[in-house]
Parts: sequence; C-alpha cells; structure tokens
Amino acid sequence: MHEQRIETARGPLAALRGGRAGGPRLLCLHGWLDNAASFVPLSPWLAEFDWVALDLPGHGASSHRAPGYDYAFADWLHDVLDVLDALGWEQADLLGHSMGGAIACALAAAAPERVRRLALVEALGPVAGDPTLAGSRLRDAVRARRARGTRPARVIPDLDTAVAMRLTATQMDPASARLIVERNLQPVRGGFAWRSDPRLTLPGHVRMDEVAVQSLLRAIEAPVLVVAADPAPPYFTAAVREARLACLRDGRACVLPGSHHLHMEQPDAVAAPVLAFLRA
Repeated sequence: MHEQRIETARGPLAALRGGRAGGPRLLCLHGWLDNAASFVPLSPWLAEFDWVALDLPGHGASSHRAPGYDYAFADWLHDVLDVLDALGWEQADLLGHSMGGAIACALAAAAPERVRRLALVEALGPVAGDPTLAGSRLRDAVRARRARGTRPARVIPDLDTAVAMRLTATQMDPASARLIVERNLQPVRGGFAWRSDPRLTLPGHVRMDEVAVQSLLRAIEAPVLVVAADPAPPYFTAAVREARLACLRDGRACVLPGSHHLHMEQPDAVAAPVLAFLRA
C-alpha cells in the first residue's frame, strides 16, 4: 500500500493504492468526513485487486474546493470521473461507504459504461429530504454560507484529544476512529488542526426526495450489493433499504450485526460477501 497523488482539472487529489498491479480495478469511496484510511482494515482482503481508495475533495490529504465554491452533490460525480480518467480506467468496480456509496450509485446511474459492479456498505442512494422543507433548507444553506467568515483553525493539543472529539460525533470503535483521525490531521504550532474543509459541515442547498432517489436507482445498470448494519441507522432504515432494493435491476443485500462503520470494525465479515460479489 502506498500514497498516490492524482492530478485533476479542479486540483490534486490524494489516495491510497494497493493490491496487485494489473488486477481487477476497484475504486473505493469513503463516507462524509472520513477518508481513504477507512478502507485500510479491509485492504488485506483486497490483495487480488488493483485498488485505489480516494480522499474525496476536502477530505484527508486532498485539495479543497477553490474559495467561493461549494460541495454540490453532482460535483462529486465529476471528481470521480476525473480520477477514473487520470488512472486510465475505462471501467471499474466501485466500493462505497455511506456518502461514498451514494456517490457511487449516482455515478452508476449517470455513466453506466464506467461501472462494472457496485458494492455498497451502509448506503443505497443518497439520504432523502422532505420535499415540504425544501424552502427552509435552501434558506438555511444560503444563510450559513453568507454568515461564515474566516475563522482561525482550532488547535487540538494531541491525537488522543482529536480521537475523543471524533467519538463524540460518531459512534464507532476507537481504533477505527484513530485511523481516520490520523489521516485527517495536520501539524500546527501547539498541536494539530483538522485538514478537512470546514465547508463540508455546512447544510446542503438541495436534497432529493425519496421519489427522485428511487428514480435514480432505476437507472443503474450494474449489479449491486448492499452490506447493511443491524441495527439500521434512522436515515437508512430497513424499510427504506428494501424499497430501494426493489428499484434495482440486479440488487441484493447482506445484513450483518454491527454499526455504521462495520467495514472497519468487522472487515472479515464484510469481505466475504463483497469478494463473492466482485469475483462474479
């Protein structure tokens, strides 16, 4: 496994790369405020693949959006397509967790010729929004951006403090949190600062409703595997998962006991269905 820098039109992106050169191509996309390190626990099971785990823009060691620009959902698709182009990959399998899984679904719908198979962990399409709240969501998003000034980066005294901060926001195994946090810190005078873009935490302007999400899923041509956690999180309930699976041409699910980051906390259990699916 080694670091890789990928040049794109909108700035350089960082990635971890490993596996077997010339093996089946696998692009891994992480969740919101995570980074490429979230796939490190799973990497021993991916040795037969030529795999690349991307730091999405604004995350990990990748560049941020230019000043004045935003993190619109559709732009993630072009980021991933730019990476596939830079790698010289006409087609690849995608492995996405959470937000990365939502991006992978949208890409498979938008550019079906680029995606052979789609393996998802705790995701099947983006989180849906209530259409009756579209006006207030847009207002809140605009206000948040217009009110935001330049703020000095918060100094975090040590790694343990940073891990504790992450654990207050996300319920996960401390060892898994440490992997993500270590890649998401930069040294500054007096300690560390987050290197993820603060704009990632601003509310989004627009969110698809469930009808739109299901329409997107119907456009996916690639076979899809969903590995889901039990108990399910409130934003991806079992009922939502089953309704969305029914929209797919070729979809199946595997439900495992665990939490949202089960690919980090139980990589062996997740690897079994993922490998069987990708080898087909």
